Amino acid sequence: MKKNSWISLVLISVISLSAQAQTKKWSLEECVNYAIQNNISIKQTELDTKTAAIDKKGAIGNFLPSLNANASHSWNIGLNQDITTGLLQNQTTQFTSAGASVGIDIYKGLQNQNSLRRANLSIVAAKYQLLKMQEDIALNVANAFLQVLFNKENLKVQKEQRSINEKQLSRSEELVKAGTIPRGDLLDVKATLASDNQKVITAENTLLISKLSLAQLLQLKDFESFDVVDDTMAKDENNILSQTPVAIYDKAKESRTELKIAETNLEIAQKSLAIAKGGFQPTLQGFYSFSSRISYADVPLRDGNGMVIGTQAAPPFFDQFNTNKGQSFGAQLSIPVFNGFSARNNVERSKVNLEKSKIAVEQQNLDLQRNVYTAFADAKGALKAHESSLVALDSRQESYNYAKEKFDVGLMNSFDLNQSQTLLSNAQSEVLRSKYDYIFKIKILEFYFGIPIIKN
Repeated sequence: MKKNSWISLVLISVISLSAQAQTKKWSLEECVNYAIQNNISIKQTELDTKTAAIDKKGAIGNFLPSLNANASHSWNIGLNQDITTGLLQNQTTQFTSAGASVGIDIYKGLQNQNSLRRANLSIVAAKYQLLKMQEDIALNVANAFLQVLFNKENLKVQKEQRSINEKQLSRSEELVKAGTIPRGDLLDVKATLASDNQKVITAENTLLISKLSLAQLLQLKDFESFDVVDDTMAKDENNILSQTPVAIYDKAKESRTELKIAETNLEIAQKSLAIAKGGFQPTLQGFYSFSSRISYADVPLRDGNGMVIGTQAAPPFFDQFNTNKGQSFGAQLSIPVFNGFSARNNVERSKVNLEKSKIAVEQQNLDLQRNVYTAFADAKGALKAHESSLVALDSRQESYNYAKEKFDVGLMNSFDLNQSQTLLSNAQSEVLRSKYDYIFKIKILEFYFGIPIIKN
């Protein structure tokens, strides 16, 4: 009996865990974190940061000496000059030569130093671009998340309206039997109920599409069972509207990623100009090379008259290598005199890019200021619109209740009742729309103030 109890407990636990897994609802924080980890655009931007790191390795490599080795082996058949003795003879010979050379930049107009500084700035810019992409994805996810919540509540409203009209249909049938209202009013109620069914179906489809949009943004394949938690509180938790637009703008200038990107690109343009100017300066390079050669042919023996009287084997490999070795080293100075205006054009082009970067920073500041002031005005307007919609909903609800009472006693026809109910439904929809519009605009305003979409 005890064993059976344990088995039952295990089965209940497994079933419970399975049910929880099937009914998992995603929070906004989970959606944003999952999107940042799996979004394709973010992955592509992460590759850009790796490319910038590789470019830095190349810039560091410019400071290191270059080392090159070479080797060759040849066969010579017929009358050839022995490269070791310098004499012509008809024979087949083999030769091996090998060498190595080292070169290093001693001075190159500070181009290598500026290239490394530019590479470091490119890494910073790439990281800012990645952060900007993550922020954009977070905003898009928040917007899509709120759209799902809006559609879920809208579906509830449409179902509630249908439920009310179903009850109204039953009530109207009783009133028709009692002779209180004409039969035509009953037909109007049936038509309204049919319209409600259509609205419910439309709301269900809209909710499904919004879930699909959010799931695709998260790179989820199983969107049919995808759902989010119902967190519909419309409030300014951080009291952001108590701040002034000037304070928000000053804070945004310290934290906004797009401004940091523009400023970093300006620094990159300055380094590019310095590199281009380095092309006017002389370059000094140091070099060293080593070479040797080996012959595999027998060495001819000659008498006093120069006649060949025999041969002797070629000297040993290492003896030849040591005897025939040679070295050279020195420094090479190169002074640019005329290069088809190449260096001058590079400088002029860099100056133009620098001016563009300066203008981009100024434009980004102007855009940021305009966006902050616009976001602040939009958030305040959205709050007032939401508050007004709540007042209007209370009035429409009372008006509908009064109309329903008049309809029940035969003092109002079904057309006027439907009109009152339509106005009530519109007021409910406006409350939902204004609420989520206010939530999202508060999120944007907080975003400019440096408050992240989610708190890690």
